[in-house]
Amino acid sequence: MTLTMELENRHLLVEGAEAFGIRLNEKQVEAFDLYLEELLKWNRKINLTAIRSEKGIVLKHFLDSLSAYPYLSKPSSVLDIGSGAGFPGIPLKMVEPSLEIILIDSVRKKADFQRHIIRALGLKGIEAIHGRVQDKEIIQSFGERFDTVLSRAFSDLQTLLLLAYPFLKKGGILLAMKGERKGGEIQLLSKGEETRYRLQKTVSFLLPQSPFKRSILLFQKE
Repeated sequence: MTLTMELENRHLLVEGAEAFGIRLNEKQVEAFDLYLEELLKWNRKINLTAIRSEKGIVLKHFLDSLSAYPYLSKPSSVLDIGSGAGFPGIPLKMVEPSLEIILIDSVRKKADFQRHIIRALGLKGIEAIHGRVQDKEIIQSFGERFDTVLSRAFSDLQTLLLLAYPFLKKGGILLAMKGERKGGEIQLLSKGEETRYRLQKTVSFLLPQSPFKRSILLFQKE
């Protein structure tokens, strides 16, 4: 198969994934290539992402998504809140098939794109849902079902903790993927969150081969 991804960006993807403990095989690289191609194609018609360069997508979407990989239990059930064009849930499923993933986004066109990519890549055990996590029927359908809830730059931390809570099993992990860590955000948490969750770990790092700062916060549901 002829890959459309530029060689430089292919190297960035493979070497960047290795930084998170992931060794991509040729078939997986081809899958990311297809994902990239379809995202760029759809993005010309509907606004899926503000990042429009090939390198930007590889770095700020694919590799940023894969940064959660070391902190996920395998196998596990995962809810990705506000997944947009499928991040981080779809890239994580591509590298770890044992994950059972539900993606949810309130924008129908984004959920439609997620379904398109899932079909195009032939992924099983992953489903895209159009809806809002606050909706009663969503909570009734998926309440206390997940080992992990994750979200990437979806909202402020306190709102995310509140929205994720009904979906986590007791002892489950909320994995909040953020930009550069601001210590004040944790200090602002209300007493309610402090009693319902235990802050398990905070990790700060740079995206591979870049100056972009990221952080991951892991909270365990008490």
